[in-house]
Amino acid sequence: MFSQPRHITRSAAMIDLLRKRPEAHKFDHGHALVLSGGPGQTGAARLAARGALRIGAGLVTLGVPHSAQMEVASQTTALMLTPIDDADGLRSVLEDDRINALCLGPGMGVKRAAEALEVLLGEGGVKPRPTTLDADALTALAGDAALFGALHDRCVLTPHGGEFARLFPDIAKRLREEPMSGPAHSKVDATREAAKRAGCTVLFKGPDTVIAAPDGRCAINAAQYDRAAPWLATAGAGDVLAGFIAGLLARGFAPMQAAQAAAWLHVECARSFGPGLIAEDLPEELPRVFRALGL
Repeated sequence: MFSQPRHITRSAAMIDLLRKRPEAHKFDHGHALVLSGGPGQTGAARLAARGALRIGAGLVTLGVPHSAQMEVASQTTALMLTPIDDADGLRSVLEDDRINALCLGPGMGVKRAAEALEVLLGEGGVKPRPTTLDADALTALAGDAALFGALHDRCVLTPHGGEFARLFPDIAKRLREEPMSGPAHSKVDATREAAKRAGCTVLFKGPDTVIAAPDGRCAINAAQYDRAAPWLATAGAGDVLAGFIAGLLARGFAPMQAAQAAAWLHVECARSFGPGLIAEDLPEELPRVFRALGL
């Protein structure tokens, strides 16, 4: 029997995890790699990378095709760039063991995401690393049973409702159905079942974001009533959330910890900024939120 899901709130434990040690070196805070799509498709990855950097990863590198390097270089400063055109390029970059977390999916395109997943999850691939999978990476996973079966417990999947239905069509169907007898299949039930099947943490997005681990642990990040954040319904907000998670994974957070803290901070940034929010504002609001937490 599963325990009741916990509601994510401000806590001393979360604040302690987020606090940086004064003597630490940048590499002590991790190095996240965010993979980008091609020309004209780099914005989502740049949002994710900015989120990873603002949330405290020591270094963040954008892996971009050669054809998109000038586009990305003209719009980034603190982020590093490295050319990654194909699977061989990704393998070469990941020979650097200091890269300890990845973010795949935002703006990548399904084909490029599938090639990267084959490197990360396929037979004879690279050493497994904590990885956030969002957007096009989730679509690629939904179309490849072998890659889905190779997911490991250091992955975090971040689907919205449509992506969840592609990844877990039978679970999504039960979630939509009216119960014939007994209690309805809830979003908590669905997310727990999905996490167990995937063998990794699943963050099912929405105003009532539900996060579950494969062992049945579950948490709810409710952005409703007095904590409503309707301004998060804007293009790119999910890409920033994926970056927040990747940045915390780079810092050494466990997947469930990273997903919970990132989801809570994502809403706090939106509430702190308020009306008029666009995705670019979320990472830039983090310092204000951190100061309010005493960090």
